[in-house]
Order: sequence, then C-alpha cells, then structure tokens
Amino acid sequence: MLLSGVDHIACLTHDPARLGDFYRAVFDAEIGSTRSHGQRGEETMTVMRIGPHTELNVFTVPDSDEADRQTPMWHRGRLDHFGLHASSYAAFATIRERLIEHGASDGAINDFGSAYSMFFRDPDGLEGEVLVPKAADGSHPVPGAS
Repeated sequence: MLLSGVDHIACLTHDPARLGDFYRAVFDAEIGSTRSHGQRGEETMTVMRIGPHTELNVFTVPDSDEADRQTPMWHRGRLDHFGLHASSYAAFATIRERLIEHGASDGAINDFGSAYSMFFRDPDGLEGEVLVPKAADGSHPVPGAS
C-alpha cells in the first residue's frame, strides 16, 4: 500500500475548547492552541492530535451553520462518521469506560468479524467509532465487556 493511515480529519465546531476538553479527557488527545485561519481572518483552527500520526483539524467559521446540522446515519453528507483505531485491547476498554462516563456512548460493542467496534457522539454530535482488531487466534474476549 502507498498510504500508512489517516493524517487528519477536518471538522467544524462552534466551541473548540469544549471539543478539546472531550477529546483530551476520553482519548488523551494533545490540544494545540486556537489560531486564526483563512482569508478573512474570522475563521480559527485548532489542531487536536489524537494519535501518533493522526489529528483532528477543528475549524470555527462564524458565518457557517454546518456545525449545527445533525441528521441520521447515511444522510450526513460526504463525511458520515470516522473510525479511530485503538492501540490495544486495554486502550479500547479504557476508552469505552471514558465514553460511558462522559455520556458519549452506551458502551455497546459490535462484532464486525475481524474487529470489535463501538460508536460514540462527541459534544458537537459528530459520530465516531473506535475499533480494535480481533486477535488472529481468537484468544481475546470482547474487550471491556463484563
């Protein structure tokens, strides 16, 4: 393959501080400063490092109402949701606990054959998914399930 993963996902918000607090608390994200961005100087950008090679590039655009749009799955436009790769079973279980604590997920775990998955919604309503591959030998039970 010519690619090694996702570099960044760009999204819109009205409140980058609130969003940064959530991603820091749940995913141990590193939140950069909010700085001016764009031609007109009204837009801002905040970089949130969510993995060793992956960022959320979070933009505020005062005259856009796109951050307010919430619609059901498969009707959200070109970007419907994003999937994050947990670094281990233990990380998946920790993230699951934190998502439940923050009211961002009910903690339901899906079995997608080669991976376990759980969905969440961040404070802006953007849907995300956390996945962890199953052990090839089947030795690992459902991570985080009791």
